[in-house]
Amino acid sequence: MNWKEKNILITGISGFVGSYLAEELLKSGSNVFGLIQRRADGTKAKNMVDHGIEKDVKLLEGDLTDITSLANALDESQPDYIFHLAAQSFVPRSFKNPMETQTINSIGTANLLEAIRIKNCDPKIVFAGSSEEYGLVISSEEQHKQAQRQYGTIFPEPEKIPEIPITETNPLRPMSPYAVSKVHGDFLMRNYYHSYGLNTVVSRAFNHEGAGRGLMFVTSVITNQVMKLKFGETDKINIGNVNAFRDWSHVKDIIKGYMLLAQNGKSGEVYNQGSMRTNSILSYILLSLEHAGWNVNKIETFNGKKTIKDPTENDDNKVYGVKFDKTKVDNMMLEGNLEYSIEDKGILVDTDKGTITVEFNPDRFRPAEVPILFSNTEKIQKIGAKIDYKVKDIIKDQLNYYIKEGNRLY
Repeated sequence: MNWKEKNILITGISGFVGSYLAEELLKSGSNVFGLIQRRADGTKAKNMVDHGIEKDVKLLEGDLTDITSLANALDESQPDYIFHLAAQSFVPRSFKNPMETQTINSIGTANLLEAIRIKNCDPKIVFAGSSEEYGLVISSEEQHKQAQRQYGTIFPEPEKIPEIPITETNPLRPMSPYAVSKVHGDFLMRNYYHSYGLNTVVSRAFNHEGAGRGLMFVTSVITNQVMKLKFGETDKINIGNVNAFRDWSHVKDIIKGYMLLAQNGKSGEVYNQGSMRTNSILSYILLSLEHAGWNVNKIETFNGKKTIKDPTENDDNKVYGVKFDKTKVDNMMLEGNLEYSIEDKGILVDTDKGTITVEFNPDRFRPAEVPILFSNTEKIQKIGAKIDYKVKDIIKDQLNYYIKEGNRLY
């Protein structure tokens, strides 16, 4: 792919993903412009400083809620490609302040598209949608019944069970204000392609992680606390729902997918981005402990029940027709043989260096939880996408990031 001298506009350039993307595009010879809000203290965004790009990108002051500032940014950058990454992306925050999320994500995306349409620009636009758009994915008959009891109604009702791995044609059942805002942006992008001929393509990326991921996100919550344990700065891990399964990719794999979609993605289309594996939050905790230097022997609940020996033992059997690396506890959970509740209060992890307490915090449980995300990425693979990083690579990068004291405190 030839990115040399291409003009690129990135909304959300100072964010976790935007900084990785900008660094890669700069290495490829692109002229990178970034939309950024003025900071009252005049400092540079930490992500940009960490990536060493703060002097190489051309920062344009603007706000998604101000269409005039977007028009000015288009004039300044004359973009060949736009990566629309800017969003309020923290799901729990969207429950607490849904109007903020809708204003930034929904109205902000509409403003960007309108500015492009009115000014007769013709960039290729890659929209950062989300796997959260799929929301309530039905993985088994039992889970279907449980969801019916919990929510009263499911719409649309599943045509087949299980509905995973998740393809681009899966039903959209968003479970948070954030997810709803991303569905809105997703449909806006495709509508502006069909109605006005704008050159848009939608990425529905599954969870992507790495060094510098915001401290509010679960993988950083875990790895930050594990390193604090290592340095004696805490005596336990505090966490919410450990049963949730996520399709975790390294952010570097995802940004390469964004670049691939910019050049080879078919306009008006939607593409999943993910790793085609799914692992539990519990496994992420246990594997993080192991990569930080503890050997995990067994786990059990506070009351001595649900004892599992060698919980991190590797299992690569097929699940939902796909063979992928997972742990013994992942397999037990996926087969319906293991589940934790708030009533369990927590898990004791027996290691070669003593017992580690993993305490369940009710405040970290979401009002509505997506139980499992597991991607089918065959569509984007057909245009050249591939996954280079494993879960252990993501964990190692995050743990290394938190070796630096300033990052643990940040």
